[in-house]
Amino acid sequence: MKKRVVITGMGVICPSGVNKYTSWKNILSGKSFVRKLDNDLYKNVPSKIAATLDGLKDLPELVPKSKVRTMAPSTRLALIAAKEAVDDSKIFLSPVDKENIGVSVGVGMVDLEDVCQTAKALEISYSKVSPYFVPRILLNMAAGQISMTYGLQGPNHAVSTACATGAHAIGDGFRFIQYGQAKAMICGAAESCISPLSIASFCRIRALSTQNDTPELASRPFDVNRDGFVIGEGSAMIILEELEHAINRNAHIYGEVLGYGLSGDASHLTAPPENGQGALLAMTRAILDAKVDKKQITYVNAHATSTPIGDAIELTAIKRLFDEHCINVHVSSTKGSHGHLLGSAGNLESVFTILACYEGVIPPTANLNNICKEAENLICVTKSPIEWKQEKRIAIKNAFGFGGTNASICFSNFIL
Repeated sequence: MKKRVVITGMGVICPSGVNKYTSWKNILSGKSFVRKLDNDLYKNVPSKIAATLDGLKDLPELVPKSKVRTMAPSTRLALIAAKEAVDDSKIFLSPVDKENIGVSVGVGMVDLEDVCQTAKALEISYSKVSPYFVPRILLNMAAGQISMTYGLQGPNHAVSTACATGAHAIGDGFRFIQYGQAKAMICGAAESCISPLSIASFCRIRALSTQNDTPELASRPFDVNRDGFVIGEGSAMIILEELEHAINRNAHIYGEVLGYGLSGDASHLTAPPENGQGALLAMTRAILDAKVDKKQITYVNAHATSTPIGDAIELTAIKRLFDEHCINVHVSSTKGSHGHLLGSAGNLESVFTILACYEGVIPPTANLNNICKEAENLICVTKSPIEWKQEKRIAIKNAFGFGGTNASICFSNFIL
């Protein structure tokens, strides 16, 4: 029999805050944390805005300066989020078998700036190339560093599936516990790749917003005036545990993972099929895995990045899935506040989905002033949060990536 899997800890560092509750409070307020990129390095790119960590106060400095040069920025962020999640769960305050605790953590993109600078260094001299360059750019190093920090010898799993990375990392960790390969997992992702080159590259495929004069309004999922996503950075980690393991140590339980669905679009490098078939398959499979009736689901935390094509297609898929039940389904995307964290989007937004189930409140979509026609018959949450009154609160979290990779996770509040 498959094991029940619950959430016992969460950690966040993102543009909307330096911990989970600060971030959550700011998300519920509908505030935007997108800002202008004033550096002259960005003067030649069409998009000059981003959701950065620069504005955060009291940024934790967990990594000794002597070790900073050995890690990519994303790895350092992963360690910060992991520490909050571990502390929140209190999992190591009592004796545990670390051979049965693992890590499932991903990164979407390498730090392109590091690659560029190292290439320039090589032009000067071979000896200028850092011996830590390769460890810095390997996408499994965030998982590796977390495993080494806490001495974890269970599954050491790294994921890199573009903007679905964080959701796949959580879903895969869920599977490891379900099938008895681990008692607990630290799951999530991190991303920190904001640079002129990355922004220029996304601009070349016309993916980014160019609302440079009003950055606070630029990220606006489902709005008729959306014109592209706003790149962000950060990390979020979740502690997943086998239910019996959590109960035996008297852990605080935030919620439960009910199901996990994956699919492939098999259609295009960067665009999903117009009928949303890949998204529909991922959501359907998550619901089947969860063994719930789709009519029990009343909230979808959408991938919705604020692109004209992507948002519309996801709404099409949601409406195809729920059919006449659409009128009871609330939909929102928190990317209006914190931008699109690429590989770390699905895990960050999973934290907000879990908190929605836990607290009984559905977060709004910031900047959603004029709802697009594709959202007809759905309940799009705008401006203010909505109270979620059901006793059993079940949600779907979507995350989709370039290459047609899709993940959906079914979360709920915990009821024994």
